[in-house]
Amino acid sequence: MAPPLDVCIRGAGVVGRALALLLARDRLRVGLVAQPPAPSAAADVRAYALNDASRQLLQSLRSWPEGDACTPVDAMAVQGDDGGAVHFRAEAHGAEALAWIVDVPSLEARLAEAVRYQPLVEMLDAPRPAPLTAVCEGRASATRAEFGVDFDTTPYPQRAIAARLRCEGPHGGVARQWFHSDGILALLPMGGSGGHDVALVWSVEQAHAPALLALEPDAFARAVEAASGRALGAMALTSARADWPLQLARADRWTGPMPRANDGKGAARNWVLLGDAAHTVHPLAGQGLNIGLADAAELARLLHGRDFWRSPGDARLLRSYERSRKAGLWPMGFATDGLQQLFALPGRPWQLVRNWGMRGFDTSGPLKSWLARQAMGLR
Repeated sequence: MAPPLDVCIRGAGVVGRALALLLARDRLRVGLVAQPPAPSAAADVRAYALNDASRQLLQSLRSWPEGDACTPVDAMAVQGDDGGAVHFRAEAHGAEALAWIVDVPSLEARLAEAVRYQPLVEMLDAPRPAPLTAVCEGRASATRAEFGVDFDTTPYPQRAIAARLRCEGPHGGVARQWFHSDGILALLPMGGSGGHDVALVWSVEQAHAPALLALEPDAFARAVEAASGRALGAMALTSARADWPLQLARADRWTGPMPRANDGKGAARNWVLLGDAAHTVHPLAGQGLNIGLADAAELARLLHGRDFWRSPGDARLLRSYERSRKAGLWPMGFATDGLQQLFALPGRPWQLVRNWGMRGFDTSGPLKSWLARQAMGLR
């Protein structure tokens, strides 16, 4: 007979595996339910920008990628659509890096290896009863819908296109971003500090996305060169292209009782949402996974400090988690949505306003420093 679980985690992505390792470190018995693999066999071309808080968490779990799978961002250059610009440098904040650009398959492999060697984490084919069910299934979570949670979604009129490119010039450890009236282009450094490879995240108007995806590889690379002002010289596409719709979304409830909330012995069972199952933001600031890992860290912190008589599924603890993480999400969601909306406004007057604002922010001193440290995950 299988031993009883303390926590059942549905979804074995980065957030789900990290949560499993955090809870097992506190001697909780965890079941981890992996989702069926996606039907597409294409290689994963995504890259994550992880801040210092995420890096420390993953290092503590012995899951931080090494070598060229992890590239420090020494500086960031953001360009507006009429001469406005904002620049950040890690040395200005006494930090090792502004962020680290991490190859997704490498990170997932490290987490999978750590889980495999953790005896208190059991891989499951299907959910099992537990005092707490943690839902980490991503934005399309079937469990969230099963629990009757409304996912308030505001679609953006954009799609994100991701790919990898090799550049003529070295990236120099600089993350580059261009705000255009018809989209946002980001080139993230990869392949180590002296590398010539970049990860592309290009948020484009929905009507324009099919034409870009249909381009031959060389023609697509020329389009990226043009949109980036040839900042890194000639480019060559080195991967397949992936795309997905963009949205701002938030679940109306992040915790609640399981549909069958009692096991007949008086033990309550509750659920909680984490990561993209609870919220999504625009990728322009690269904060999506950082927010999801912060969810896992906060839930683990509360369970670690609970009174000995409280169950892992204690409703009071879970409501405390919900309040804390909703408050933490608000500033980043507000900022990313506001920037996207501002640069989507047509007309010369709005163009002048937003670029004037970028110039002012670049010289704002304490405000710029505070925002940078928030994004960097520095305490």
